[in-house]
Amino acid sequence: MPNRIEENPVLLEKLKTLDTLNLDGAELVRDYPTPQMVKQMVAGQMPFPKDPDKRMMIEKLVKKYDEKAGQPPNPNAPPDPAELRKLLSDDEIRGLRQGTPEQRLAFFKTLQQAKQDDVIMSMPGVRQALSNTGSPELRRRIELLSGPQQVVYRDLAEAKVLRAIYSNRQLEEQLDDFWFNHFNVFADKGADRYLVTDYEREVIRPRVLGKFRDLLEATAKSPAMLFYLDNWQSVGPNAPQQRGQGAKKQGRGLNENYGRELMELHTLGVDGGYTQKDVTEVARCFTGWTINQPNRGGKFAFNPRLHDNGEKVVLGVTIPAGGGESDGKKVLDILSRQPATARFISKKLAMRFVADEPPPALLDQMAETFQKTDGDIRQVMLTMIDSKEFWSVGAFRTKMKSPLEMVASAVRSVNGNVDYATALMQQVAQLGEPLYRKLEPTGYSNSSKEWANSASLMARMNFALQLAGNKVPGVKVEIAEAAQPGNPLAGLPLGSPDFQKR
Repeated sequence: MPNRIEENPVLLEKLKTLDTLNLDGAELVRDYPTPQMVKQMVAGQMPFPKDPDKRMMIEKLVKKYDEKAGQPPNPNAPPDPAELRKLLSDDEIRGLRQGTPEQRLAFFKTLQQAKQDDVIMSMPGVRQALSNTGSPELRRRIELLSGPQQVVYRDLAEAKVLRAIYSNRQLEEQLDDFWFNHFNVFADKGADRYLVTDYEREVIRPRVLGKFRDLLEATAKSPAMLFYLDNWQSVGPNAPQQRGQGAKKQGRGLNENYGRELMELHTLGVDGGYTQKDVTEVARCFTGWTINQPNRGGKFAFNPRLHDNGEKVVLGVTIPAGGGESDGKKVLDILSRQPATARFISKKLAMRFVADEPPPALLDQMAETFQKTDGDIRQVMLTMIDSKEFWSVGAFRTKMKSPLEMVASAVRSVNGNVDYATALMQQVAQLGEPLYRKLEPTGYSNSSKEWANSASLMARMNFALQLAGNKVPGVKVEIAEAAQPGNPLAGLPLGSPDFQKR
């Protein structure tokens, strides 16, 4: 088990600042609100955060909201000269704008905290300089006062990069990335901004080496997945009609998005032998699987009034009428035991860890293990790792690293010390893999071909030069130590093909 490996204390220390990683959806909504939610707090429609520091931060945003005659606060709006002169003298304003980062920080520290917060909120242009030179605590305050809702995503993405660099449990991290990508959700879609954190922490990460059937049901019931593929609004034909002007806009009725992706992307594969009729029948089985208050970070709920309780037939198997919530569970049982599912999952794992075109003999072995063990992911992985194909000359160095893998291994190769990972997170996005932001449910491809193009290779080499030259904000490298013979990557240029594959 991954938890038998002692985690790197350096990583645990760096993750402490990212406090959103341990909060559920409801807590994230309350503590890291959007400007519209701040407006609702002012109107008494939402509670203020319980934490005193976060409540004070929200109250400052509320004050800005009031000063702008009811307009939601925009922390990135150009500064108001008259407002600035209430805080600082012209010389102080000039110093904060034109001084070196160290000079700006030194002056900033002389201010009382209340005035520091006002400066952060009133002078967007100085935030980056203060972030680059300030303490982790100061960076956190700047992030919160610059727009608290942005912190939730930033924490997720930074944590992923930090774990890829520092974790002692690298197989767990690889599998977490693989399964999140397999059951992809888009972090920028509405309520998913607050639901993805819990999705990865509670649904994906604990089950990366468990039974596939358990992982499948956990994703099916996840509010993040229910919202992303719109199943939370899917209802049976006899469900009560919505009232009010917004009823038609909500598009309530049978929604086939989840039913289609469940078979095409999550289990059987596009050539798995299902029909459009199966898609419709599966969608009927999952009506009533919904979310209690999704925009408040709500949990899974089954609503029997919204469920289609009629008889269904999925892949030739009859699901009797009146099954309620169990209809969906029966579908998951059927799909998880299909030979096509065993083959499809085995191929995706082999593409990730062995080769873009895995040997058929290896896929046969893995699929056989999948079926014999009722989808035991650990046993499937062991079958793959113990195979001669995994260790063959033909599989050695055939895979090109994804942007995340390339950035993480580059930092490790030069003994990089990451003070904060914002720039690395942005670099991964610039290389074509914005973390948690793959819009399509397909997720990122496991094939190296997605990353093998001239623009991507040039961008990788440019990043390598910046990293080696200590020009990546938040990262300090020790080239002399990295060049020691004990380093397996010593002597390999960061942008070289061999480095890309190691």
